[in-house]
This record gives sequence, C-alpha cells and structure tokens, in this order.
Amino acid sequence: MDLFSGIRLKVAKAMLTGRVSKVKRKPSFINLSDIKSIGIAWNASRTQDFAVLSRFCQKMHERNIEVTVLGYFQGKNLPDQYTAIRFLTCFKKNELDFFYRPVRNDVNSFIRNRFDVLITINFENLFPLVYVSALSEAILKIGLFGTEPENLPYDLMMELKNSVNVEDYLNQILYYLGMINSEPVKTAV
Repeated sequence: MDLFSGIRLKVAKAMLTGRVSKVKRKPSFINLSDIKSIGIAWNASRTQDFAVLSRFCQKMHERNIEVTVLGYFQGKNLPDQYTAIRFLTCFKKNELDFFYRPVRNDVNSFIRNRFDVLITINFENLFPLVYVSALSEAILKIGLFGTEPENLPYDLMMELKNSVNVEDYLNQILYYLGMINSEPVKTAV
C-alpha cells in the first residue's frame, strides 16, 4: 500500500468512527431457534469459500432462515459462479468511492436491513466489509476477534486459534448461537 492510499484509509476510518458514534443501536442476543434472517458480509475474493457458503445457506434455508450474502470482490470481473445466485450480491473495487466506501444502492439496502444476525467473514480485515459491518442495523453482529477488539463493530467475537477456515468458523457460530438462552430469566417463587 502506498503512502497516499494509507492516508486515505486513515481518513476513511476516522470518518467511519464519527458516523458509527451517531448510530443508535441496541444489540440483543438471540438463540439459533429464534433466528429468521441472517446477513453475511463476505470477502468474495476468496472463491474457494463459495462452496462452503452455499452449503451453509442451504442448511439455513432448511431451517426456514432467510440468508442474504453481500460479497466484496477485489477484482474487476466477477467469477461466473457468483452470477445469477439468488442469495448473493457482490460489489467490486471499482464500486468504492475515494475513501473505500461502497457506493451501490444494494449495499446501502443491506446495511439498513435489520437482520436478526450479521455474520462477517472478513479474515483479511478489508475496510469495505468493516464499513458494512460497522453501519449494519442487524440485531446481533458476529465477527472474528482482532488485534484491536475495541475498534471492532461486533457484539459476539469468535477467536480461532488455528488457521482460519470458513467452515469451522460458521460451525462455531452455529454452536454458540445454539447455546444462547434468549428467554427472560424466570425467578423462583
């Protein structure tokens, strides 16, 4: 990354921090059995993860959970496997503004959608996906634990000790969502 793009990224992060501070959002933990919709912000440049993501979407569909995937692809042309997929929308590097923010209307719609859960698959910590995750109006945001956890927009952070694998990551998320008890605590009479 050259000096100029580094400065642009610092300014973009500062602008995002200011915008996030104005967002009024009250996170809530929700049990897997109560989830009706999941949004996934995904680094679509990792084409090897597409098959795993497709299986995950099918598995959630079988549970009557609607899944919407927003992918960020760093190349110029989307791979053929990403086109005409009902649950997937992708934006590309040339659809970012000067400060690396997505400018497409469907990205803004994704951000405004009040998903029960937002899962961020952004192992490389790409700013456009951080932007989407930070501004998302999802009820519960899940992402990877990072080096600066105070600057991450997640309500639930997953830490994987070994090399990060999308399938293991998604399985861990499902495991912990299944453990959440979202019912109010009943007091003994």
